Amino acid sequence: MATAADHQATDIARRADSADGENSSPVGKLAAQIALRIEADVMRRGWPVGESLGSEQDLREHYRVSRSVLREAVRLVEHHQVARMRRGPGGGLIVCAPDAGPATRSIVIYLEYIGTSVTDLLHARQLLEPIATGLATQRLTEDGIDTLRATLADELAQPDEPGDGALDPLHPVLGRLSGNPVLQLYIDVLTRLTARYAHTSRRITKAEVQSAATTSREAHQTIVDAVISGDGARAQTLLTSHLEWVAAWIEKHRVRRARITGTVIEPEMAERPRAKLAEVVASWIHDDIAARGWQVGSVLGSEADLLARYQISRAALREAVRLLEYHSVARMRRGPGGGLIVTEPEPQASVDTMALFLEYQGATADDLRIVRDALELGAVARVTARHAEGDKDVAERLATAAHWPTEGPADDPRKADLFHSELAALAGNPVLSLFLDIITELFRRHAAGQNQSLPGDKAANEVTHVHQRILDAVLAGDSGVAQHRMRRHLDALIPWWH
Repeated sequence: MATAADHQATDIARRADSADGENSSPVGKLAAQIALRIEADVMRRGWPVGESLGSEQDLREHYRVSRSVLREAVRLVEHHQVARMRRGPGGGLIVCAPDAGPATRSIVIYLEYIGTSVTDLLHARQLLEPIATGLATQRLTEDGIDTLRATLADELAQPDEPGDGALDPLHPVLGRLSGNPVLQLYIDVLTRLTARYAHTSRRITKAEVQSAATTSREAHQTIVDAVISGDGARAQTLLTSHLEWVAAWIEKHRVRRARITGTVIEPEMAERPRAKLAEVVASWIHDDIAARGWQVGSVLGSEADLLARYQISRAALREAVRLLEYHSVARMRRGPGGGLIVTEPEPQASVDTMALFLEYQGATADDLRIVRDALELGAVARVTARHAEGDKDVAERLATAAHWPTEGPADDPRKADLFHSELAALAGNPVLSLFLDIITELFRRHAAGQNQSLPGDKAANEVTHVHQRILDAVLAGDSGVAQHRMRRHLDALIPWWH
């Protein structure tokens, strides 16, 4: 019987095949297609960390490509930390155990581009982090207790720095201790992005810094005490209050209209041997593009200009450009008037990179469901409030989406999902929209792995009726009933996700 990994691998291979001829798209390039095929093969084999997929010559013969194409493909596979080329006797393309870095950076690039605000970030954190804290309390072990106490000790040992109110080391640890890899990855992204606003804060006095550090550490101590004692409800309440304080602190000190700043590859990461020069150069170029206001269509410079500006070799630059092209940050145009052209990032790279990492982490349908429920209920509450405030788009867009399962095109893959994606979009928070898009895609892959038809194909009339009932409550301004109906609807979908 085919597993979910088999179906996900087949989906990746299919998308690689469909990319043929799309030379204007990063995914359409032959190297990107081969990278997708290599990653699909790793998943089919059960992600055997430490095993060799073959020598360079073996891989060239297997995929029927030139040395240059294979080497570019390997760069992308290495960037995802799926496998790494090892030279010499006994070498080859060795399967790796990835960390969250590539998935996190991929999402950061997209959210940064679309102008995510600190309000958006904190709202998403307030939806997800209390859940992670509750799960961490339920699942806490003796090792977990040691980890929490070590985190507090490390925090006390750190010097007070401006921005400490945003840089809370405890939060990613709680995400990890939740035992839910989806929550862990999302919280990691959100805390990294929140920390970037420290770079846009006005000058802060030493007294303010010390006061903020003291307040944050005291809050962390009380949260940890509640988690260790098993009082999940108190821990969640304290965590929520702390996030409200973080939001107020950032709002008070940030520069108005400031965009997120900072590097995609952090300095400490760039210093590690495994962070290849191409990744560091890609980070430098990305930062330059962001600093210039992300002027889509503008030319950052010719290849010669970039070689001189960054003082690197042609090989390193071309590898860096491949990474930028993969994330739709920029593309190289040859010929007169060409150069590195700034492009518009799109979320597919985030979805694919996230899916790869969560596949390795063994994320289950229950892990996905817990996160989806939180995001969907949060979106319903926001949309209800926006409609009450006079947002005229809500009624029209949701009415169309509610009836899409029965009135939309028969072959539209969004038939059952459009209502949910429109709710997320109307909530006005790009973080919720992207996170829900990723969850929906991963759910679709899980359903395919179980040979399940999506609800929209089997029960269109019932789905339309339920969506309309949720919409009725939204338009009536009754957030409680809207959330109740959404929760019941999501519960009814559980059989399709297992």
